[in-house]
Amino acid sequence: MYVYDEFDRTFIAERAAQFRDQVARRLSGEVTEDEFKPLRLMNGVYLQLHAYMLRIAIPYGTLFSNQLRKIAEIGRVYDRGYGHFTTRQNIQFNWIKLSDMPDVLVSLAEAGLHAIQTSGNCIRNITTDQWAGVAPDEIEDPRFWAEVLRQWSSMHPEFTFLPRKFKIAITAAPHDRAAIKVHDVGLRLVLNDAGEVGFQVLVGGGLGRSPFIGKLLRDFLPKEHLISYLEAILRTYNAHGRRDNIYKARIKILVHEIGVEKLKADVEKEWERIRDGYLKLDDAFLADIRSRFIYPDYEALEDQPEALKQALAADARFATWHRNSVAPHKTPGYGIVTVSLKPIGKPPGDATSGQLDALADLADTYSAGEIRVGHEQNLVLPHVRQHDLYALWQKLDAAGLATPNVNLISDSITCPGLDYCSLANARSIPIATAIAERFADHDKARSVGRLHLNISGCINACGHHHVGHIGILGVEKNDREFYQITLGGKADEDARFGDLLGPAIPYEEVVDTIERIVNRYLDLRQSETELFVDTVKRLGVEPFKEALHAVH
Repeated sequence: MYVYDEFDRTFIAERAAQFRDQVARRLSGEVTEDEFKPLRLMNGVYLQLHAYMLRIAIPYGTLFSNQLRKIAEIGRVYDRGYGHFTTRQNIQFNWIKLSDMPDVLVSLAEAGLHAIQTSGNCIRNITTDQWAGVAPDEIEDPRFWAEVLRQWSSMHPEFTFLPRKFKIAITAAPHDRAAIKVHDVGLRLVLNDAGEVGFQVLVGGGLGRSPFIGKLLRDFLPKEHLISYLEAILRTYNAHGRRDNIYKARIKILVHEIGVEKLKADVEKEWERIRDGYLKLDDAFLADIRSRFIYPDYEALEDQPEALKQALAADARFATWHRNSVAPHKTPGYGIVTVSLKPIGKPPGDATSGQLDALADLADTYSAGEIRVGHEQNLVLPHVRQHDLYALWQKLDAAGLATPNVNLISDSITCPGLDYCSLANARSIPIATAIAERFADHDKARSVGRLHLNISGCINACGHHHVGHIGILGVEKNDREFYQITLGGKADEDARFGDLLGPAIPYEEVVDTIERIVNRYLDLRQSETELFVDTVKRLGVEPFKEALHAVH
């Protein structure tokens, strides 16, 4: 984990003090809401449907236990005792009073946390694989490069007011767990023929009302040129991106309108001008950042110890959870534990302050004090000894954090929807909880297998519905909530958008329709190992349309 230095601590403390003055001027009426808007957005403060909302940055999804306790404290003292984890590896609080925001930011700064650039037309929180640094299949820890980008992008004077928001994701593994193909820029660490590490660069991905899969901009970028090449991309976008139409302002629209080859030519021209200047990364700078990444002192442990085997044989509930929630670790004798934040009947991605405190304690005891946030809105304990897994599971179970549904249909990605968001057309959370309750039988859900359900309450696609195996999009028709359903989307290295199943259906018919789709899949799959998304890829959506026709 990266440890802040004095510059980092001073920077976020000064920013919190600056925002206190801005809030005071807003509360006194010295500045209007329109004048205050760009100031609050750059500090992660939104005006939601019912109140102001604060989005706290969790850089590349990594937290120390003391930081998680600080987040729990914020929820308990200033909010309603819970927070919501997002697909950008951040956490949101929906009920903090504007007058309390400065105190919250000061409190966060004490723990090395902030809300800078979690909103606004700037470079947002850099995201990556929640298993970064411990995944057996990665080339190297991509969080190191995310930190390089954090330092470069924070308060960048040229990129503070871009045409629109800009999102960057990094992966270092063949299997993409960071959804890089649906970001403005996606980076994949790769090896060239000489065995050198560099970056494959994708550009122009994104969701929303005009979804696009990212286009290949460069096969191999030497890592010392990472910053200068991204600077060239951002300068090209900043100069040519649309500012006359908010719906056409993202870089994906620029790529679509001029073509990736034209964009590449413009980027390469700018890059040639700056590539060997002050932005070229030298070994001393990189070594300094690497020196502040602290890794656990892993013990030499037996892989699959006898105590674990005995616990798995003796306790069926533990065995079910272990099969669902524990992934292989690069170090023998350790496991990666995904903690589901999707308990049946509860809003997906939410966690109470009590649960966060419990997780912080468990991280100290079992995971070297470290917690990760995934873009699927779950948490991860990345360094758990295999012989501790049974004890950990028992304590997670007692805290209501051992639901064994990771990657099953009840493990949905869901935006806050019309319950909170002023942009939403329809509710998301009640749909997600109702579907989870319909598939609450874990044996039934496991028989269905891996199935990613994604729900958005509006076309902005904060629930990533385009890339769900089943995607659900809320729309408004005649002042009623209707939902479009797509099938066959994916967010991994083979990313694609789902195909529309048919006309939108009313709110009250969604859960029954999803169940009919799932039952149709069970009838159509060639074997129990053929995933839902693979069945849809093989057959298309036509055989599933009767799920809609059963009602319409």
